[in-house]
Amino acid sequence: MKLLITGGCGFIGSNFIRHILRKYPDYKIINLDKLTYAGNPENLRDIEKDNNYTFVQGDICDNLLANKLIRACDYLVNFAACTHVDRSIKDSKEFIKTNVLGVHTLLEAVRRNNHLKLFLHISTDEVYGSVLKGKSKETDNLKPNSPYAASKAAGDLLIRSYYATYNLPVIITRSANNFGPFQYPEKVIPLFITNLLEGKKAPLYGDGLNERDWLFVDDNCQAIDTVLHKGKTGGIYNIGAGNSKKNIKLTEKILEFLNKDKSFIKYVADRPGHDRRYALDCSQARNLGWKPAYSLSRGLKLTIDWYRNNPQWWKKIKKEN
Repeated sequence: MKLLITGGCGFIGSNFIRHILRKYPDYKIINLDKLTYAGNPENLRDIEKDNNYTFVQGDICDNLLANKLIRACDYLVNFAACTHVDRSIKDSKEFIKTNVLGVHTLLEAVRRNNHLKLFLHISTDEVYGSVLKGKSKETDNLKPNSPYAASKAAGDLLIRSYYATYNLPVIITRSANNFGPFQYPEKVIPLFITNLLEGKKAPLYGDGLNERDWLFVDDNCQAIDTVLHKGKTGGIYNIGAGNSKKNIKLTEKILEFLNKDKSFIKYVADRPGHDRRYALDCSQARNLGWKPAYSLSRGLKLTIDWYRNNPQWWKKIKKEN
């Protein structure tokens, strides 16, 4: 099997590439990544000389390049995206370009090269908007509340339309908040961990009562792997761990692991359009045989240990920003 992975130098993409090469030694991977600020080749330094791995620097909005690479592959897994909500609030242009126009470019390339067996697109639970009660199902209406979430929802809807109109072999996964090694330290868990390791405070939005389901990245990689091999064409699969926590409780748990008290919490003004709660019904993914292996505590311990043991990775990033 030959896979084209887009955005493979990012957080989830790099973990997924490592997962695939470790589990399937006969699979070949082409990694297409633009290497924006969050696309870090250091994330895959340990496998860059693997005979089954090829890196191509480029943009998913490049029609000629997308066509060339898709012609050479059997499967496409699209991780490429602008993902940070705060950045989308400040300037959403790049989010629209990558998350909408980039998806359109890939869809057109798949349509022209109709040999492709599957286009698996990685999306987010944020497309459902805030869910105050119950859990979001794949058939629910999309109600995004940030420019980032809206751009991802637009990409999802484009994919749906290409399945309905052109019968393209597509699947979408929508995952809960990921965390783990190699996550860019602007996201809440690595930001709090690295700040606390530096003796700084953890900046907590609003009243800290916003609630998220926290999914360790290895669990998401296994879920995506399961959907890739067992998912139904045209399907959508929610991926969550059931590790639901209010942000204040998550922060306190990180403080506890790092032997810090609550004086290290710094409450800051809430961001606009901040969704109160996300929750996913993941029964469809579970029905494929997948289930999460990591509790929140186990995943946090592994993540904290990784950032503690790899200061050269994150200190360089934080210094540059």
